[in-house]
Amino acid sequence: MSFTQLPVALFAGFVSFLAPCVLPLVPGYLSAVSAVEADRLGDRGSARRVVVASIPFVLGFTAVFVLLGVGAQLLGGSLLRDQFLLEKVAGLVLVVFGLAFMGLLPWPERLLGAGLLQEARSRGSRLALGGAFAICAAPCIGPVLAAILVLAGSSDTVAQGALLLAVYSLGLAIPFVLAGALFTRMMGAFRWLRDHYTAIQFVSGAIMVALGLLLFFERFYVLRIYLNRALERVGIEPFF
Repeated sequence: MSFTQLPVALFAGFVSFLAPCVLPLVPGYLSAVSAVEADRLGDRGSARRVVVASIPFVLGFTAVFVLLGVGAQLLGGSLLRDQFLLEKVAGLVLVVFGLAFMGLLPWPERLLGAGLLQEARSRGSRLALGGAFAICAAPCIGPVLAAILVLAGSSDTVAQGALLLAVYSLGLAIPFVLAGALFTRMMGAFRWLRDHYTAIQFVSGAIMVALGLLLFFERFYVLRIYLNRALERVGIEPFF
């Protein structure tokens, strides 16, 4: 596994947060995991409660995604030994997802299996709710998740495959937890995202297409070069 794949996984997680089956439902999820009414999420003293309650939820979907990463590495390691072929497949999936995110191809916009979410919520387990979210959101965020899973399948070890999906989960978790900690301020950001959603989707999709093409044509080292230069400019020793 190349360490340059980690920023890709992180960005993919953030893009998944922007998916139409995730972003509009964030207030509802924050309310569900914290037992705070949606219209009171911005009240004084609620931020700490929401953030603390969000941690098991995040761990729940992280556990599911990491297990998928482990499975992908085990499957890829046993069936496909050609790492370059796997990266080409991942690149192709990223291109398709990018085109879909840009609105040029159709893709699911709703969560599937809502009953699973209701069952997890009725049990009162935030960890289970996070796991149910990962399962139900998978069809919607499937294309980008599939690309990261293919990259995990090309990893040399199970730990590397798990790490890729952990970083992907981190990219999804950071904006989620920030939304809980700074809900009132984030509402302004949500409104801005809503007003510019089409443009954000297009730009995010274009970035995914570019990353996919770099993978497909075996030019991913170009990204590593620019990352190293950026690190050097801020006085950090390159490690890619």
